[in-house]
Amino acid sequence: MQNSSVATTPAVEEQLEQHRRELTGYCYRMLGSAFEAEDAVQETLLRAWRSFERFEGRAALRSWLYRIATNVCLDMLKGRERRARPMDLGPAREPVAENLSTLPEVTWIEPIPDGRVVSEGDPAEIVAARETIRLAFVAALQHLPPRQRAVLILCEALRWKASEVAELLETSVASVNSALQRARATLEASNVTATTTALPVDEADAELLARYVEAFERYDMDALTSLIHEDATQSMPPYELWLAGRDDILSFWVGPGNTCRGSRVIPTVAANGAPAFAQYRPNPSGEGYEPWALQVLEIENGKVVELAFFLDTERVFPLFGLPLELDS
Repeated sequence: MQNSSVATTPAVEEQLEQHRRELTGYCYRMLGSAFEAEDAVQETLLRAWRSFERFEGRAALRSWLYRIATNVCLDMLKGRERRARPMDLGPAREPVAENLSTLPEVTWIEPIPDGRVVSEGDPAEIVAARETIRLAFVAALQHLPPRQRAVLILCEALRWKASEVAELLETSVASVNSALQRARATLEASNVTATTTALPVDEADAELLARYVEAFERYDMDALTSLIHEDATQSMPPYELWLAGRDDILSFWVGPGNTCRGSRVIPTVAANGAPAFAQYRPNPSGEGYEPWALQVLEIENGKVVELAFFLDTERVFPLFGLPLELDS
């Protein structure tokens, strides 16, 4: 952040930077995109930096930054369609190649590394932070009008008091409580809340995931059948197709998805509070492997219940520090 017309000190920049991670988490929940969240936070810190001399400490620095970030996000959300997941747009379809179509007018929910939005600290707070960046929860948030979305995130995810949110949004406590009630009703109608999303991975799930990687790399459908829940779902943005049920998922893998046979599956940092893996398919040239998908898996009761394969590897892999090619 540089602007010759503003006189600030390294100490001020350090003060602002201390809030980058939590602001990124807030903006990600608002926008559903890691890249847009980073842009929003950068704009927030730039605005704060430019006007820091006029900040007289009448509010806490953190509250002031959240006010700026909220305004930035609301501006970014004006006049645009909400981000979505394939299952938001229609029913599951048959696992055949003819259904592999894209929707260029749709902007998809994007994954984010946990480390960009979850701060180290109290274990209970870490768990709560991860629950509210789950893909299903972030997707559900996008159904809310922007101001309702801000109210719900601030009150439910960040545990702000209604009076604090009212001050931030320059409205009344009654208005905040009303918006919160409407937002909760919308989420309940979609059967998604922070507490109904999947729980963090424990040691037993870690063993399950190791077996999943081994089975996927062997392309062993019998072994995968024992690991995937019979009612599991799979999505593959930017394709609109999504699959419901283990049988259709495995039928797709041995049908249109058979080019994934022989893949390497590499564990990477957690995404959206869930385990994630980089999948590299054999390169058609016969030399090495090419990136194919970031796999984000949800686990419940010892089974894989959801597989989200993000295929825009040119954007997503660098975000997760993953190489865009893999040697043999």
